[in-house]
Amino acid sequence: MTRLSAEMLAADTVDPITSAGHAQLGIAVLVGIAVLVLLITQTKLHAFLSLTIGSLALGAVAGAPLDKVITSFSAGLGSTVAGVGVLIALGAILGKLLADSGGADQIVDTILARAGNRTMPWAMVLIAGIIGLPLFFEVGMVLMIPVVLLVAKRGNFSLMRIGIPALAGLSVMHGLVPPHPGPLAAIDAVHADLGITLALGVLIAIPTAIIAGPVFSRVAARWVDVTPPDRLMPTRPSEELERRPGFGVTVFTVLLPVVLMLIKALVDIVVDDPENGVQRVADVIGNPLIALLAAVLVGMFTLGRPAGFTRDRLSSTVEHSLAPIAGMLLIVAAGGGFKQTLIDIGVGKMIMDLSEDWSVSALLLAWLIAVAIRLATGSATVATISAAGLMTPLAADMSSTHVALLVLSIGAGSLFFSHVNDAGFWLVKEYFGMSVGQTVRTWSVMETIISVVGLVFVLLLSLVI
Repeated sequence: MTRLSAEMLAADTVDPITSAGHAQLGIAVLVGIAVLVLLITQTKLHAFLSLTIGSLALGAVAGAPLDKVITSFSAGLGSTVAGVGVLIALGAILGKLLADSGGADQIVDTILARAGNRTMPWAMVLIAGIIGLPLFFEVGMVLMIPVVLLVAKRGNFSLMRIGIPALAGLSVMHGLVPPHPGPLAAIDAVHADLGITLALGVLIAIPTAIIAGPVFSRVAARWVDVTPPDRLMPTRPSEELERRPGFGVTVFTVLLPVVLMLIKALVDIVVDDPENGVQRVADVIGNPLIALLAAVLVGMFTLGRPAGFTRDRLSSTVEHSLAPIAGMLLIVAAGGGFKQTLIDIGVGKMIMDLSEDWSVSALLLAWLIAVAIRLATGSATVATISAAGLMTPLAADMSSTHVALLVLSIGAGSLFFSHVNDAGFWLVKEYFGMSVGQTVRTWSVMETIISVVGLVFVLLLSLVI
């Protein structure tokens, strides 16, 4: 963390907008989260509205003036959009280009053509991991489902043996690796270094996906035996195309922003001189906005042109990529407003005061908070943003690597035990033609394994780094 960001963070907690005691602030936090949970789970109110109302309830119970609560919420909403909104939009554009051009299908088909029966589950987790880097979970799910169902049916595989590795690869990327919205929002909230978080996230994601994917799929296949449902086999996006981009150039485009951000992180560690010309160049090209923008512009040529896209088709693809993320962007922004309200009413200072007597690790505490909110709301993004807001003050005294691990701990907690209040639960259930009980024994358990294994690797890295 930079000295400036640490000073700004300290300033956030020095002058709270209420003089309430710790007990009242604790009650206010519980009420705010309870209102948020009830509105999302019971009334089915949209998460954006729920977070807005929850923030107002939080400030009211804490005894803060309502006009100042509104100001805090608005400031947090605006800063979050400024910090991650453009990145989410660029990620959506890249994902749409990948899907519409047939680049995603090219990656899938190439890897599957080289995989044998014994290595098929490993091929599926690899495909999902690559596909899941730039794509939102739901988009990656839609792209992977046709492949999962076709491979299981034509190869006479258990659907769980093929499907669980694919789901694990997508879910791990969604929860742990930027530029996905949850990790990006947490990075912005606690002022983590994106390059370091990305590097450590990938490092943790690989073994976590293996354990929750190919390894657990053996057990899941014994627990649940379902046949691929023909009625749910969707059409692949690139079937209408006469040609599509090659495998190598597609992988290059997908990995370009990752490589640029990792170069920045490496140069920052090796050079560590802000005035050095090499580091200044690396800081520019490795900036998340520049890295993703470069990937989008490169993708228009490497993905769009080989697929035969005209300028009008490229423009249409970009336009259609932005509409579906409007709701998600508002949720993330409102989560930032909720986070800022937590900080401004003095919850940050309260946590700092109380944490002096806590014996629990900050990384474990972050995971537990994210788990509780995830179980209650069903939303990994809401859990990530809320937990990051509560943990912001504790990040001020951490090293840059441990702040990155804090983000990953929160991300791991946000994936814990997806159940009936999570839209992803029903998406998996319907696509795979399973009952609620079967979905719990496979998908929900897989998510829990990702969460716990991810935490274990975070804690192990914290001892080494």
